[in-house]
Parts: sequence; structure tokens; C-alpha cells
Amino acid sequence: MVFDAPPAQATAHSWMPSSPCGAGCIDSIDEVGTGRMIGRLFGVAGLLISFPVVNLVTPQGKREQLQRGYARKLLGCLGMELRIVDRRGTAAGGAGGVGEHRVDTTNESGVVGEGNAAPAVYGPAGTGVMVVVGHIGWTDIVALAAVQPLGFVARADMVDWPVLGKLATLMRVIPIEREKLRALPGVVAQVGARLAAGDRIAVFPEGTTWCGRAYGSMRPALFQAAIDTETPVQPVRLRYLDRHGAQCTVPGFVGEDTFASSARRVLRSRGMVAEVVLERVEQPGTDRRELARRCAAAVRGTELSRHGLRDATLWIEAGKTRVQDPSVAADAPEVRRPRRLRPVLRGRDRRVDVAAE
Repeated sequence: MVFDAPPAQATAHSWMPSSPCGAGCIDSIDEVGTGRMIGRLFGVAGLLISFPVVNLVTPQGKREQLQRGYARKLLGCLGMELRIVDRRGTAAGGAGGVGEHRVDTTNESGVVGEGNAAPAVYGPAGTGVMVVVGHIGWTDIVALAAVQPLGFVARADMVDWPVLGKLATLMRVIPIEREKLRALPGVVAQVGARLAAGDRIAVFPEGTTWCGRAYGSMRPALFQAAIDTETPVQPVRLRYLDRHGAQCTVPGFVGEDTFASSARRVLRSRGMVAEVVLERVEQPGTDRRELARRCAAAVRGTELSRHGLRDATLWIEAGKTRVQDPSVAADAPEVRRPRRLRPVLRGRDRRVDVAAE
């Protein structure tokens, strides 16, 4: 089986989001031997090959349970345990209706820990929910689906990736071409239609991947779909931890990473935990920028980004240019002419240029 995919493109277009994260952000971690890694790889292949057939013959009413089980086993084959922390509480109007700070865990074989009456979920079946989460790497999709099956807004070329491409198609990924700013209103409309139909859709409003210890601001545009359909928004705090409980950046898909290099790093890791924290549900309101700020506060809390906040909420960082958050209106301006650039931020031996205010 060949693993290869295009590297993460941070500066292919002047308006595209970018992050300063790179190889220097990736931690070293305990590793398994080559034999164990190959065993995990065959496990992943077996699950992805069998899933379409098993899913097809499974009755419709049992498919969600089946899909969640497959996602948990796939996460286990990647060498990760799953920990779900539900902080919503019944009084907070949590979509899952479960107690505050409840924890679900699975081991590497995908078996749910004992003592849990029912798994925590984003929302009841048939109820639209927008799930908002920071983006670290391709394993995010598996970790989120292991809580409850859902669709995603993801980079358009993902469907061409080996292994994950087929999974993306089965999960009905909504493709977004970041190169085409004018196509964004159409993506927002697709998300809104799926939410209105009762689907759960996960979005990554930062627009690019970060290492996990650093993060960017959440772009407001996609939040318009929740406002238009009056759909509740579920902020999710996703972290990867090592076997000692410290935050781990191994799954970060950053810098010059290819899918091959990232997959090898993840498959060799030992003792990682994917921690999915369900924060209090946010009602959409009428202002997408204000909704984005509320969700960012819920997802990040008081956590400080390793590289600092690179831009304000209304801007997309783009190397030498910044572009105003694209409006849903078709006639929205696409580019703001930048002023003379000057260095104002440093991080990990690199200088980041942003436009002077």
C-alpha cells in the first residue's frame, strides 16, 4: 500500500490562511517497533476495505452505532485511545443531555470503558448540529467520528488522498477550495442545507492546521450557515496527549508534511490519547463574528497559543497579504491592498510578517 499525498500548502495563494507551525513544533514520543507499526497498518487497511460492505448490509437504524464502532477501532489501529469529556451538563442544555464532566474512554482495541450507561454524543439522531473544533491534522476526522458519525467541511483535494480519500467520500465530506474565495458562499449554502436536513457537520474555522499547542483565529464565514438555519453550535476542544498526560504534537499535519510522513509518525507512536472535550452548546444568535468569538473562547479558554495570535478575528493571514473575512454576499470585496510590511512577531526561530495597522 502506497501512502502519498500533497503536502500542506500554506502559501499557495496570497489570501489563504497559514500558520508558523512546522517540523520544529513536532515532539519526540515513545515509539513502537516496526513489526507493531506494520500490524497497525494492516489493521487500518482491513477496516477501510471491509467498512463499505459491512455498512451496506447493516440496517439503517444500526448504522450510526456501526460507524462509531469502526471509527473507534480505526483510532485504536492508529495507536490512540479515545477519551470523551462532556462538560455540557443537563442545565446547560447539552445536546447529549448527560452529566457534567462525565468521561468516556476506549482502549487501543476500541472497547468502551465500563461504568458508562451510554456514549456521549453531539446531538440526537436527526437533529442538526454544527460542531466547531480547532484543526490539528487528519486524525481529527477519525477522533471526532469516534464520538458520533458526522460530516465534515474539508479541503477539496482530500478525496484524492490514498486511504483517507475513500473514507472522506463515505462520510459525505463537503469540499472547500480555499483557492476560490468566490466559491465560499456556495459552501456556506451546502452546510446550511445539510444542517437544515438534520445532519451533524464539523467545521474547522481556522482554515488550516496547527500543531496543537498553537492556534489561529476562527473565521466567521462558515458560522453563517448555523445562523441562517438557527442550528445550535457544539464547540469541541480536541487535544492529543502522550502516555504521561502531557500535550502531544505528533498528529500535527504542518509545514512540509506529506500524508506519508505524517502517517508513519502516528503509526509509530506509543500511548497517545485523543481527548475530545464537549463544551457548552452555543446558540447561533444573529452575528456570525460574535458567534465565532464565543466558540473560540469555549474551545481555547485561557490557553495561550505557542506562537501568539497571528491575526485578528476579521482577517485571514496570508504571508505577505491579509484579506478581509469573506462576506456571504457575492459582491463582497476579496482583497485589501496591504500597507508596507514590517516584522512584528517571532516564533521558533522564524519571523512572521504581518501588515502594519
